[in-house]
Amino acid sequence: MKAFEFAAPRSEQEVLELLSAGAQKTEILAGGTDLIGLMKKMIVTPDRVVSLKQVDSLKEIEADSQGARIGAMVSLEDLLDHPVSQDYPAVRQAILAIGSLQLQSQGTLGGELCQRPRCWYFRNGNGLLAERGKAVAEGDNRYHAIFGNAGPAKFVCPSRLAPALIALGAEVRILGPEPGAETVMPLEHLFRTPKDDRQREHFLEPNQFVAQILLPTPNGRSSASYEVQHGTGPDYPLVAAAAALVLRGGIVTDARIVLGQVAPTPWISKEAADSILGLPLNEETAAAAGDLAVSVATPLKDNEYKVQLARVAVKRALLLAAGLETGGF
Repeated sequence: MKAFEFAAPRSEQEVLELLSAGAQKTEILAGGTDLIGLMKKMIVTPDRVVSLKQVDSLKEIEADSQGARIGAMVSLEDLLDHPVSQDYPAVRQAILAIGSLQLQSQGTLGGELCQRPRCWYFRNGNGLLAERGKAVAEGDNRYHAIFGNAGPAKFVCPSRLAPALIALGAEVRILGPEPGAETVMPLEHLFRTPKDDRQREHFLEPNQFVAQILLPTPNGRSSASYEVQHGTGPDYPLVAAAAALVLRGGIVTDARIVLGQVAPTPWISKEAADSILGLPLNEETAAAAGDLAVSVATPLKDNEYKVQLARVAVKRALLLAAGLETGGF
């Protein structure tokens, strides 16, 4: 591991003062479940690591009639234990699916959203785009993207909570780059598909950081997450889907469907969501939505199996959100 300076600010303002405008010069330390491993393997080599663990304002959960405001340093376990999580079943299900008590207790909400891709080419030092995608296209790509993979980026967004949060209409509060500057935007706008090696997988500048996640009040919206996993344990899922629905008299009046582990960003399927508007939610309409969700998939040579898994994940997330049986394991 490269030698680095460690900073432990106690306020949001101090954090901004310690961050650097230079790319790769500073890194944010949240729970440490991802960054430490990357530094040990020399994948990231910052001159300074800025820990957020002493910033109390980032550990707060507040809720009122407008919704919930969750600090980026709230642990997944604390969020799961907080009464406000009962209003957002999809988020609870996504956390519970993480089959590691250590990751739940140590991992933070902000860190989970901003973790780096699990792509083995990236983790083995070949860069985020791995020879502008050539290494992935020609090599083992079993776990890579089936959507949004026409360019050099073929990794999948690793966040397991992002699909649920995006389906629920979450926003993110970002501080920086200048002291006192802040931006609130839809969470889906945080992520991007990089086109060259100068870009990361999110739009955060080096001297910006995620401070809070804002969730609107459910207002009768039901939600669910569904992951297709290898088995029990801490391994990342093969595919995932989250759905949020408003049902009036058994008819879908509003819907959002977001897939995970299938594209460089959380993949919003507007076509699938629009297909169930004005219809009852049942096994037939849920299955049709699953078919539409994967109709634009472009699998690589080793991951066509993910198309069927994504189809099933969408169907079952919708059925769960409607309080119906999923019809299988």
